[in-house]
Amino acid sequence: MAWPVLVFDIESIPDIAGLRALRGAAADDTDAQVYEAWVAERKEKGQNDFMPHHLQRVLVISAVFRNADGLRVHSFVDRDNASEGKIIQTFFNTLERHVPQLVSWNGSGFDLPVLNYRGLRHGVTASKYWDLGEDDREFKWNNYISRYHNRHLDLMDLLAMYSGRANAPLDAMAKLCGFPGKLGMDGSQVYGAYLDGKLEEIRRYCETDVMNTYLVYCRFQKMRGGLTEAEYSQEIDMVKSTLGTLAPQEPHWQEYLAAWA
Repeated sequence: MAWPVLVFDIESIPDIAGLRALRGAAADDTDAQVYEAWVAERKEKGQNDFMPHHLQRVLVISAVFRNADGLRVHSFVDRDNASEGKIIQTFFNTLERHVPQLVSWNGSGFDLPVLNYRGLRHGVTASKYWDLGEDDREFKWNNYISRYHNRHLDLMDLLAMYSGRANAPLDAMAKLCGFPGKLGMDGSQVYGAYLDGKLEEIRRYCETDVMNTYLVYCRFQKMRGGLTEAEYSQEIDMVKSTLGTLAPQEPHWQEYLAAWA
């Protein structure tokens, strides 16, 4: 398994300001009224209330970064409701600087399209991410954009053999592999938690989700021969040790390790 590896996950909420602009909402309509009117309209048409990708405002980007120096968990968080563009730019700056293998679970279907649209909206630059071989010839044959290249590895898409009918949820696969799975909430509860001011809880949830993805990725590497049995065991021990050092300051890692045990 080659380093560096960057496993990522995002949490997003409805872009009410964007919804206002696109719907021409009255200035005195509250955010709740704008959102509820959109939901009611969708229901009348027999559609679900899942906000389209371009109207998903990025709130948190969490990452597990693994290189020769060890493993780090970090989150970029829009804490002031005005830093969405900044955290997206910081994420792409990380790709520019390290050029890691990017790993996700359904990143091709959700996370990256959201980052693409929202990055475009905020004027983000991401030259290495969009390189298809024009700047670096190696990227013609292995880039972040192509579905069948491994520079971005969407584990869910690959394991399903690129068939949406075979997709599996991360929580289920993590638990089946013996890992903790989701803790605290799920994606459908993020907006409600945001409205309740629970930004730290959302950040912690996103971090445990991205750790689940990293652990499933390690399991996949063992299956494909990227890690021997001994190397896989060493990696798992290293993850537990790293989380053990974080647990005193971050209660979600205490809960995560307890669930793992």
